[in-house]
Amino acid sequence: MKQQLHVFIKVVELKSFSRAAEELYMTQPAVSQYIQSLEESVGTKLLERTNKIISLTKAGEIVYIKGKEILRLYGKMHHLIEDLTNQAKGSISIGASYTFGEYILPHVIAAMKENYPSIKPTISIGNTKEIIELVKNNSLDIGIIEGDLDNQRTLTIEQFAEDTLFIVASALCKGICDKKIVTLQDLEDETWIIRESGSGTREATDKMFRKLGINPQNKMEFGSTQVIKESVEAGLGITFISKASFRKEQALQTLQVVKGEDYYLKRHFSYVVKSSFQTKAVELFIELLKQSV
Repeated sequence: MKQQLHVFIKVVELKSFSRAAEELYMTQPAVSQYIQSLEESVGTKLLERTNKIISLTKAGEIVYIKGKEILRLYGKMHHLIEDLTNQAKGSISIGASYTFGEYILPHVIAAMKENYPSIKPTISIGNTKEIIELVKNNSLDIGIIEGDLDNQRTLTIEQFAEDTLFIVASALCKGICDKKIVTLQDLEDETWIIRESGSGTREATDKMFRKLGINPQNKMEFGSTQVIKESVEAGLGITFISKASFRKEQALQTLQVVKGEDYYLKRHFSYVVKSSFQTKAVELFIELLKQSV
């Protein structure tokens, strides 16, 4: 079944029996035989072939998606067995939300490469909601997210670091930044540049609005923290972002924190895994995570 799935997935992704055969160092009749054997095994047709165009049937879509999960879990099983007797090595797929992924994760990966060069990481960056879904469907070995999650019974979630978010404005801004005391009305009247729904930073921003009891009407929504920082520097508005994401800009004096006794919020970075069994590579990565912040 493993080899059948491997051949099937290769045909689907290359959209060609001949190209799949070439890449797998097989004959085309052998590839066709594997596909036929898989279809007989599941009891239904998986591919439609018309005018040399290959398309998936509904059953084929299921086998393709779940087959990739099966092969990934099969590979992970072998890594776990190898870890019992060998040093940490092999692949590890890591996902991270934007703040951690763009501003902290590169330093963790550098430390891992220096100490464990046989571990080969692949990185995916997305918002918190996207990373959770990738862990759920076994596309990631581990995910790093911002904020809190509820009702995730199929996942193991552990906080490993604290993060602080501040209201931030351009260092050249006028009006609100010239005031000795910035009132809640001042904040409500500002243009806010915020992250998209599903982002941990957006969740924290909405939480801050509730905490302060404000409901700004002028909002601009972007899907990238870097774009938000550039927009704030240009004077388009203010934002609410992690301290980790604007350290350089604060040092260069292009962004500044809007002062206020309650104008900040603390949250946690957490890592998320699905399986109770982790490869040695994942265990070592978690150790490095806990040392990173």
